[in-house]
Amino acid sequence: SITGQLDRWYEEHEELGKAFDSSTAFTLTNGAIRSPDASWVSLKLWDCLSTQQKKGFAQVTPEFVVELRSPSDNLDTLREKMREYIDNGSLLGWLINPQDNQVEIYRKGQSVEILENPTQLSGEDVLPGFLLNLKRVMG
Repeated sequence: SITGQLDRWYEEHEELGKAFDSSTAFTLTNGAIRSPDASWVSLKLWDCLSTQQKKGFAQVTPEFVVELRSPSDNLDTLREKMREYIDNGSLLGWLINPQDNQVEIYRKGQSVEILENPTQLSGEDVLPGFLLNLKRVMG
C-alpha cells in the first residue's frame, strides 16, 4: 500500500524526482548500504549523480525514506536506521509502527515527532501534495 500510494503520487509529479521501492538499495554518504521500504530522490539531486553513481547501489541518500516495522523487526534498530538516514542527508523519514499504532516522523534538524493512531501522513514540503492514507497500513 505504501509504495503503491507513493508510486501514484510519483506518476503525477515525475518532474520532481524519482520514487523507489524496497528492492532498491542506496550507498549512503557514510558508506552504509541501505534499502528503505519506500524512498524518493529529487531530480535536482539525482541529476547531479554521474552514470556510475546511479549504477548498482546508487551513491545517494534519499531525501525521503519510509521504514515499515514488521513483527520481527527490532524497534531500536529501526530507529538507529532512521537517524542514520537523517544524519546522511534525508530531509523527511517515517518509521511506521503498526504494532503500536504509531508513526515516528524524522526531519532534518528537528526532534522526532511521534503520532498516535494517525490516519494519514503528509509529505510536507519534501513531497508536495503527497498524503499517505494509513488505513490499510495500520489496520
